[in-house]
Amino acid sequence: MLGTKLPMRINSKKKDNRSHKTLKTKPLIPEDFKGKYINRELSLVAFNERVLTLSQHNSVPILERLKYISIVANNLDELFEIRVAGLKARIQESTDKETLPDGLTIGETLLSIGKRTQELVRNQYQILTEELIPSLKKENIFIGNYNSLNKDQKKWCLTYFRNEVLPILTPLGLDPSHPFPRVVNKSLNFIIEMDGKDSYGRTGRLAILSAPRSLSRIIEVQKKLPEEKKTFVILSSLIEANAELIFPGMKILGIYQFRVTRNSDLYVDDEEVTDLRKALKGELSQRNYGNAVRLEATEGISEICISKLLTEFKLNKEDCFLVNGPVNLGRLLQLPTLIDRPDLKFKPFTPQYPPFLKKGLKIFEYLKKEDLVLHHPYECFDVVAEFINSAADDPSVVAIFQTIYRTGSTSGLMRSLINAVNKGKEVTVIVELMARFDEETNINWASKLEEIGAHVVFGVVGNKTHAKMCLVVRKEENRLTRYCHLGTGNYHPKTARLYTDFSLLTNDPVICGEVHEIFQRLTGLGKTKRFKKIWQSPFKLHKNVLSSIRNEIKIARAGGKARIVARMNSLVECKVIDALYEASKNGVSIELLVRGVCMLRPGLSGLSENITVRSTVGRFLEHSRIFYFKNAGQDDLFISSADWMDRNFFRRVEIAVPIINKKLKRRVFREGLSVHFTEGSNNWKMRKDGSYVTRRQVNDVNLSSQEKLLKKYSS
Repeated sequence: MLGTKLPMRINSKKKDNRSHKTLKTKPLIPEDFKGKYINRELSLVAFNERVLTLSQHNSVPILERLKYISIVANNLDELFEIRVAGLKARIQESTDKETLPDGLTIGETLLSIGKRTQELVRNQYQILTEELIPSLKKENIFIGNYNSLNKDQKKWCLTYFRNEVLPILTPLGLDPSHPFPRVVNKSLNFIIEMDGKDSYGRTGRLAILSAPRSLSRIIEVQKKLPEEKKTFVILSSLIEANAELIFPGMKILGIYQFRVTRNSDLYVDDEEVTDLRKALKGELSQRNYGNAVRLEATEGISEICISKLLTEFKLNKEDCFLVNGPVNLGRLLQLPTLIDRPDLKFKPFTPQYPPFLKKGLKIFEYLKKEDLVLHHPYECFDVVAEFINSAADDPSVVAIFQTIYRTGSTSGLMRSLINAVNKGKEVTVIVELMARFDEETNINWASKLEEIGAHVVFGVVGNKTHAKMCLVVRKEENRLTRYCHLGTGNYHPKTARLYTDFSLLTNDPVICGEVHEIFQRLTGLGKTKRFKKIWQSPFKLHKNVLSSIRNEIKIARAGGKARIVARMNSLVECKVIDALYEASKNGVSIELLVRGVCMLRPGLSGLSENITVRSTVGRFLEHSRIFYFKNAGQDDLFISSADWMDRNFFRRVEIAVPIINKKLKRRVFREGLSVHFTEGSNNWKMRKDGSYVTRRQVNDVNLSSQEKLLKKYSS
């Protein structure tokens, strides 16, 4: 039993004769804090706290609730691998006296992260053991350890262990000739404490055992009868129960799981590198062995074992997380795929397909008449794939330009580009090799494209190419005409079904011309021209955002109605935050939808009382970036690949493209912005202390904005 309560309180209130409950997360800053900014890392932890609440919603099917446990686990891995690792590296490079924008030192930040994540992890395991596993049991799905199985099940597991597990295990006894091994990042391992002498007369004390990654972490126990409940056993439990078979003749005093998280950020010297791909390959080989930043181990681990691990990994006790269950809850993400129970999962939906394509109208013919906006995943991403595939097959198409950030190891897009090259078209692909955790996949695709004759460029060293762009050049009536796709999300078929994003397909000559100019500057040399419609970083995006905010201030001071509505994943750039504060002080109405990290403090008297910040978490990952400025009735609205972060403004190639068609503009505003700010949209509202609050019906009727959009596109 884990005794820590969730970091929220629940209050029942009456409104409109319906009972509601209010969920409130813990503050991120003290009540008397006078600073203007919220700590970036703590805000990220708070986002994961909001995600974790989804694992407790009765309106969410039980197998989907299990997924949110795993999603939070994977998010925490990245938090430690990148953010915590980066902070620890900065302490080593300088001193702990360096102050972050929120006023905390790096050391204070690390301490706060540790306390907050320790509580979050305890909540994860509490929800799993006290709520989800018992609920699954009621559905005849049993997840347990070896000791909880019946006699027949144990017999089957023993046979499985002897035949499938034991033959590929390599136990390592620690002694002068067998030093502590190199432990791979995030791998499942065991430290074993034992007593006795082996056949060579060696006295055993400690041993290390790594679980091969080829072994499934969740094993389905074979059933004798069809009506028997579905039973799964965790691999770690199976290994723990059979330790004496691994170390025959030795007395096992204890066997404990552990897992170490290492610094996984890749470093390439922008000034020294001459071949980015070669340099990156060298870094990738070492990613699994970076400095340790976190240790996870089984509750009840002996003092001698935990001391050994902390010493070997050069970690302190505060870096250690003792858990009541398997050390990697992220592995539970595979469980729903092993269980054929549609009634315990989200109701499937079919993304809407544009009627004109169903009727046989070709996409290029449609775009000659008007622009097309798609809202994924409610509308089919296959339309984007069809745009590129049609371009590859169309004899009138002479060239295709494409950016790749994340696309997956099996990509229809890449097959279309390969097809285009084989059909004699000029294909230019900007492949971003520094796309975190997708570096190897992108290197492989780049090699395949180069082999068949595509022009492959790795962007600009020091500036990640994050913009989502595809440009098609088509010969029509003896002249060249350009079409393009510009989006907020990656060209990734899997995430396109799980993330909310917007796509614009257009043949607007100005926009397409500016996109072509961006591609030419990425592949060649020369100064970027001044654009009329597109905002591009690292050149004008930041300046244009600030200019638009200041314009709303000017309008407000003149007595006009001024309004800013913006949506993004993260808001951390201080100059933009300060500009929003200034706008608020001048009476500009500001509504922000920030999914994750938000350093801005809303609702501060005399500073931000006109700013509202909300966060939507739900079935889909909110991924769109949309910027709206009222501009005295001009209603400027942009979709973008960029968050309002330093890296997006100054160290990445990003674009923000205007939606010009009034009908499409109203639709993007309605579906991408206003639906999230309506009462009953079931999202979280941020308070000035960094806490978040949401109100839900006690019966957990889902009123989320996502469900409203699903209903709209299903009808």
